[in-house]
Amino acid sequence: MTADASVDPMISVVIPCLDEAESVGDCVRKALNGIAASGLSGEVVVVDNGSTDGSAELAAAAGARVVHEPRKGYGSAYLRGFKEARGRYFVMGDADNTYDFEDVPRFVEPLHERGCDIVVGTRLKGEILPGSMPWSHRWIGNPIITTLIKILFQTRISDAYCGMRAFTREAYDRKQMRSTGMEFALESIVAALRLGFKMEEIPIVYHPRAGVSKLEGFRDAWRSIRFMFMFSPSYIFLLPGILMSLLGATMALAVAGGPREFLGRQWDFHILLFGSLALILGYNLILFDIFAKAFSIGAGFINPSGWLTRTSKLFTLERGLAVGALVLLVGLGIQIHIVVGWLEAGRGPLMAVRGVTLGLTAMVLGAQTIFASFLISLMLLPRR
Repeated sequence: MTADASVDPMISVVIPCLDEAESVGDCVRKALNGIAASGLSGEVVVVDNGSTDGSAELAAAAGARVVHEPRKGYGSAYLRGFKEARGRYFVMGDADNTYDFEDVPRFVEPLHERGCDIVVGTRLKGEILPGSMPWSHRWIGNPIITTLIKILFQTRISDAYCGMRAFTREAYDRKQMRSTGMEFALESIVAALRLGFKMEEIPIVYHPRAGVSKLEGFRDAWRSIRFMFMFSPSYIFLLPGILMSLLGATMALAVAGGPREFLGRQWDFHILLFGSLALILGYNLILFDIFAKAFSIGAGFINPSGWLTRTSKLFTLERGLAVGALVLLVGLGIQIHIVVGWLEAGRGPLMAVRGVTLGLTAMVLGAQTIFASFLISLMLLPRR
């Protein structure tokens, strides 16, 4: 059934399409059957993403409302489709016949009857028919991505990349989706978890696809991992960075004044060098976390909260430059003092390993702070 143009439908099934002439008509017809079985009014919106095989015409003939999105990308198509959709409940799925759109009632019922915000299908707890998923995706790619999601965001979702989902219009609006590629699927899950949405997972049957897959395994996997790191909680990078920095600083300062006896042994230059290295690496981890959060805030992906709120209020480019310059000058001052002492001593053998190491460490940390301040300020610029 299709919706009266004068009345907003309850369900909008949104299907992105790129050269899926073999299957898009079947998907539209199944989606209309699913809407009818739900007992609610509905529409099917097919987003043509530049097809050249007549997919758009076939979708329209099957009863879909076709919109066109010239910007390439899985996420771009969905962003346009959800913008055009008029329903209260959104159901999403691919146009390649891998998902059974006659399952629409199963996806809408938790939203309509039980107050769920989002319903996610799971192929891994359902049935994956022979030939429907490459072994590398089933046993390597999807488990790795899903495991990372579970670790980073403390969720029990079993199939993070299942493409058939449903959510309320209100939930979609609150998520403020932005990703234009395959990571759109992960952004939807991560945003729902961060916002504390009520989520339900239901098993589905996954069918062999019609036509040629548009996935690019390695590139799409990397974009997904990059996305998760950008949104990762602070304990993944910030906490290890702080611990490593504290350990490194403790080691370096312990032998800064000379050799130390500990556990029956004498510790000297090696501890100093390892401590300086740990301090610099730990500081880099801290900066990595700050960069990721600054980019997310500047791009509008997240709103600052907790320590992010306090830090973003305190940080200015000028303060960052001042702190970095001070640390850099302290390190430079140590180096100058060493050189002056060497000249006054008659330019003999230079054995100031301790001072040189401490001075260079301070100079590196100061320079990193200066350049990082510029980068953070750039990332925090609001984007339109």
